Amino acid sequence: MTVLHSAVSTAVRVPEAPPGGRRRSRRPASAAQRLGPGAALGLGASVLWLSLLVLLPLAAVIAQSLGGGWSGFWSAVTTPAALQALRLTVLASLAATVVNVVMGTVLAWVLVRDDFPGKRLVEVLIDVPFALPTIVAGVVLLSLYGSNSPVGITLLGTQRGVALALLFVTLPFVVRTVQPVLMAMDTDAEQAAATLGASPRVVFGRVVLPVLLPAIASGAALSFARAMGEYGSMLLISGGLQRASVSSMYIYSRIQNFDYADASATATILLGVSLVVIVALDLLQRRMARRG
Repeated sequence: MTVLHSAVSTAVRVPEAPPGGRRRSRRPASAAQRLGPGAALGLGASVLWLSLLVLLPLAAVIAQSLGGGWSGFWSAVTTPAALQALRLTVLASLAATVVNVVMGTVLAWVLVRDDFPGKRLVEVLIDVPFALPTIVAGVVLLSLYGSNSPVGITLLGTQRGVALALLFVTLPFVVRTVQPVLMAMDTDAEQAAATLGASPRVVFGRVVLPVLLPAIASGAALSFARAMGEYGSMLLISGGLQRASVSSMYIYSRIQNFDYADASATATILLGVSLVVIVALDLLQRRMARRG
């Protein structure tokens, strides 16, 4: 019994603590310690390049907008023209994003899951807004919906024309972010759900949509950001009228009048709105990706 007790005690013996009463714990090396010389050099070059191209210009705009203090900043962004332009920009961008989320997902689904004559032509047409300069997009829309519209629909100088132009220039973003996810999806889960009696609507809502949501959120963020910064097509479709003027046009008008502080203040508001929406969509994307 003594021998058995000694063997058991040896088998379950806890390692002795080092002198001082503290145990040594192995901590994983930090990310900085794991980086080699080449990786550290690449990281430093990337941060420097990002700072020169993005961070420093943004910081300069924000600093210029606050040159007259908070009172000057507030008075610049609360003028009737600035508020009207900002309201139209945000609402039209949100409307274009919502429509593109629905129609872009439908287009991606049709292109991946269906075969039909002219499919390659549709693939090319979807990318046309990517290739066209935005001023050319405005000319295209004016030729169809201008004052001499061949279809009898005049959208020149209207807010509906602004929304239509934003739909045109942001169409590819949701399609091209959702399409690769659909192509990589395995249809076994869909077939199993259908075999168990689930309707097509239930299969899409319970099986397909949760997988697509991160890609849809990413495409929506890109679409909204692109719409918020659109200028070329807005310049033509608005007809120069104040009721159809967006924030990018208002900023340019302030610059033409050498009012750089007001232009920077409106640009800062646009930057803040875009960041809030993009960060919210990015958080939604990450959450859905973790749950998926």
